[in-house]
Amino acid sequence: MTEKAQTAPSLEESNARFSLSKLRRSPLTILVHASVLLIVILWTLPTAGLFISSFRDKDQLALSGWWTSLTASEQNLVDRTGAPDTQIQEGDVYVLKGQLLVDGKPADVHAFGFSSREPTKFVPGDVAEMRKGGTLTVTEDGHYKMTALEPFKGKRGKRIFFTAVVPPKFGLDNYREVLTAEGIGRSFINSLTVTIPATIIPILIAAYAAYALSWMRMPGRNLLIAVVVGLLVVPLQMSLIPLLRLYNDIGAFFGVGAKTYLGIWLAHTGFGLPLAIYLLRNYISSLPREIIESAKVDGATDFEIFMRIVLPLSFPALASFGIFQFLWVWNDLLVATVFLGTGEEHMVLTARLRELLGSRGGNWEILTASAFVSIAVPLGVFFTLQRYLVRGLLSGSVK
Repeated sequence: MTEKAQTAPSLEESNARFSLSKLRRSPLTILVHASVLLIVILWTLPTAGLFISSFRDKDQLALSGWWTSLTASEQNLVDRTGAPDTQIQEGDVYVLKGQLLVDGKPADVHAFGFSSREPTKFVPGDVAEMRKGGTLTVTEDGHYKMTALEPFKGKRGKRIFFTAVVPPKFGLDNYREVLTAEGIGRSFINSLTVTIPATIIPILIAAYAAYALSWMRMPGRNLLIAVVVGLLVVPLQMSLIPLLRLYNDIGAFFGVGAKTYLGIWLAHTGFGLPLAIYLLRNYISSLPREIIESAKVDGATDFEIFMRIVLPLSFPALASFGIFQFLWVWNDLLVATVFLGTGEEHMVLTARLRELLGSRGGNWEILTASAFVSIAVPLGVFFTLQRYLVRGLLSGSVK
């Protein structure tokens, strides 16, 4: 026992060898870890930039990227002098004096001008010659002096264009503009009205079809499976117009209006069924055969086997497809525009957010906040069901 105890490695030696083996990781392992880290960074970087941009000032967002959000930036601004009733007379000229402010603080002026065509024509300290013998002078700290040979008239002051260094600004103005937009609440309800049935209906149909293609004997079963797989590669855009015409013809025959929720539910069901059947069949076919055969020996029908055994065991696969279908339908704009139109009554959230941009996209700065408003619900669904996602996708790949 003494010799064996002497030859056996001590606890310290074992720990040292384990630590040394950890340090001697293969280059391939290090490369794999570095690659995964790089992919994660590249994948999350745009989302992080979008998130930061959603809180930035709209003017700064239009001029610089999110990576400069913590540094001051130059902006072309415009301010007005004091009202004409504040003018004073110095000799033969009338004078307006004051100081240019940025967010209530003195401006750090780099250039100025009196015309919108040339807002940066002069540098601080220059005397700008204006029309009718007037002059304009602006100092670096924003103090201005405007003179004219005739009295200033009107109720508002004269405009002064200038370029100043503006500190970074963050706030909730973008979110406030999106969330308080007219009709945004109705569009949110419309999106839920479209998405929830368009997610549940294909799951129910696909679950029945997947069980039949997995455990029920029928002629041409392999051909049906091949057709389902082939439908996965059919572009959605090629079938939209024929499907809409068919739906309108059927609706006209039965006296059903075209712009209804029923049409978009059926459309999303048809587009989602191939993936749903393929995914659920892979899972259901991997269930132990002994369970199905034992139930049949006990006299259970196919419907009872499906409802009491297969359906509860298939919840991971159902949740996996539910995540995909919910994300697809919630973020959809094309199908909703084709089958529901752009009327106020049926406009979904994605269409409403597009309308907020204006007819020419002039209000594009709110896109960042709109993106996070739109993904709030899908993120909640994903994090609620994400633990079933990998199990549902990988089940059936190996038996």
